Amino acid sequence: MAMDMSGKTVLVTGASRGIGAAGARAFAEAGANVVLAARSSGEIEALAAEIGQRARAVTCDVADYRSVAEAVGVAVETFGGLDVLVNNAGTIEPIAMLGESDPGAWGAAIDVNLKGVYHGMRAAYPVLREGGGVIVNVSSGAATGVLEGWAHYCASKAGVLQLTRAGHLEWADDGIRVVGLSPGTVATDMQVSIRGSGINRVSGMDWEAHIPAEWVAQAMVWLCTDAARHHDGGDFSLKTDEGRAEVGLPGL
Repeated sequence: MAMDMSGKTVLVTGASRGIGAAGARAFAEAGANVVLAARSSGEIEALAAEIGQRARAVTCDVADYRSVAEAVGVAVETFGGLDVLVNNAGTIEPIAMLGESDPGAWGAAIDVNLKGVYHGMRAAYPVLREGGGVIVNVSSGAATGVLEGWAHYCASKAGVLQLTRAGHLEWADDGIRVVGLSPGTVATDMQVSIRGSGINRVSGMDWEAHIPAEWVAQAMVWLCTDAARHHDGGDFSLKTDEGRAEVGLPGL
């Protein structure tokens, strides 16, 4: 499915690997300028070099609002503005039963998965309201369904769903579209950690059951088109035949 993002600037958090890296490539292939944000610089710098002049790597910790605001500033300074924010950075660690969880590590996951999304939305808002734009929050079925050992992840993704709804409610009149993307299980390093935990049914899934990150990337780009406007304020799911058909992906 051809989607033209020429002249647009996209900031992707968690862009060093997996869904984030695939998303950055997909937006670049669609013609967009891309700002790759991640805590470590090596992988995003290599990816930026691969993409070329329309890419810029920036070290960013989404748990730190100032760091996220600086990444938005890089997009504006380098490419003259910002049109799309993809809040992708997230962690499944530490996988642990609630009664055995470490409070400090649990809080750190919330800082990334939930506060990181808020930081991205808040930092991007002043720029996006000038000319409109799209915020894609990478969500999960964990937002509405609970699994053993994932209390931190489920709670944070439920919070992200509400942030998506709140952003749509408050910012739609500013021309800012906010939409969630629930991809299902994806063949990334996160699934390696899940499988290694041996906790809950997801850890026992065959690798072939997970969709490729490139499918999620294609959905990210599609959600930025007018054809996806009816999903604004909600969580678009790739776990249904209907959702995949809209994006142009194979069915279940």
